This record gives sequence, structure tokens and C-alpha cells, in this order.
Amino acid sequence: MNRIALLEDHERMAALIVKALAASGIETDVYATIAHAADGCAQMAYPVLVLDRSLPDGDGLDLVRQLRARGVLTPCLMLTARDALHDRVSGLEAGADDYLPKPFSMEEMVARVRALMRRPSQLQSLSPEFAGLRIEPDVGCMRHGDDSVSLAAAEMQLMLVLVRAAGKTVRRSALEAGAWGLSEPVTPNALDVALHRLRRKLAAIDSTLQIANLRGHGYALLEADKQAQVSS
Repeated sequence: MNRIALLEDHERMAALIVKALAASGIETDVYATIAHAADGCAQMAYPVLVLDRSLPDGDGLDLVRQLRARGVLTPCLMLTARDALHDRVSGLEAGADDYLPKPFSMEEMVARVRALMRRPSQLQSLSPEFAGLRIEPDVGCMRHGDDSVSLAAAEMQLMLVLVRAAGKTVRRSALEAGAWGLSEPVTPNALDVALHRLRRKLAAIDSTLQIANLRGHGYALLEADKQAQVSS
């Protein structure tokens, strides 16, 4: 899943960060308070958390301390206007993994997020592959051999979840959360429509993989012959 959490109460700043990350194939769930972010992090295992320090309900470091106390090792990038040495040190000692003082370039912010997503603890590539199918978020496409097809934002997140599952079943709720996050309402048939489009796109690039609906369990990427066995 290329979906991170952003804890930032300044709407314009949050919008700029979301736009910059989306251009790199990374979707973002935005939270304006520590309480809401803590609830979101409890529901979803984000690969990275980007957070401000000055928030309506406290210091962003409080959330980092909460997560670390629970044994949650999600890499955290702190965004703050505080540039004093003791503020940087306090952030790192609280459990933050990186520190970016404001003002900063969006290019640097994206680079740091991507670097944190490559941490060995995550054990996942930003461009995962499975059975000859490669997902390339940075250019917004999936590729099989010499053929490629573009993916919309939600389609990209769905394929990232399915490819990283490597043939294992993914629950419907997990796919919806990966594609649209926890903060956006999802219409009842949104997932079915997106999966229908993805099935057509997989066929367009001659992939041997198909998205199988394992009724009562979820969905999985399976080779055509294996899907036939499941369906029979």
C-alpha cells in the first residue's frame, strides 16, 4: 500500500503535501488532530507517518510517543517550524525517524517520505512485482513485459495491495481502505467498478494474472488456470 498518514492542521499546507505526494504515486490520509490520527493509525498500518508538531490538541511528538509505547514502529517524519537543535534532538529522542524544518521544498519532503518507505523494516519495494506484473507508482502505470497501461489513483492503490499480497487473499475492507483511505466515504459499488476496470487493463497488457473473487473471503491475484480451479 502506498498510502501514508499526514497529521497537519493547516489546510493549505496539507493540500500542498497531498498534491506533491500524489504526483509520486503516494496517496495520503489527512488528520487535523492527534486524537483522529491516533484512531486512524490504530485502524490501518501506514508505511509512513508525516506529522506537524504544533497541533490544536498538543504536540505531534505526543502521538509518536504513544505509538512507540505500543510497539508501533511506523517511520515518522516530523514537520516543524522549530529549527533549534534541542527541538530536533527532542523529536528524534521521542522516536521520530527524520526531521524536516519549515520552510521546505516539496521535492525534498517527497524524497524523504520515499526513503522512509524503503526502510528494511517495511520489506517492500516501491515498485513491486508478482508473476511478471510490475507496478510503477512513480509513472502511474502497471507493466507486463513491454506492455503497460495507466492506472487511476484508486486503481494504483488497489494493484499495489494485490501485488504485494502475492496471490494471497485480501479482504474487501482492506482493499477499500487501501484505495480510498479511512476518511473518504466509499460508495457500495466503487470497489466492484474499479476491479472491473482493472480486469480489463490486465487483459490489455496480456497479463497471465486475473483478479479472482473468492466469495466470502476476498480477492486475490491468481494465474488464469488457478482461478479456473478455484471457480470449479
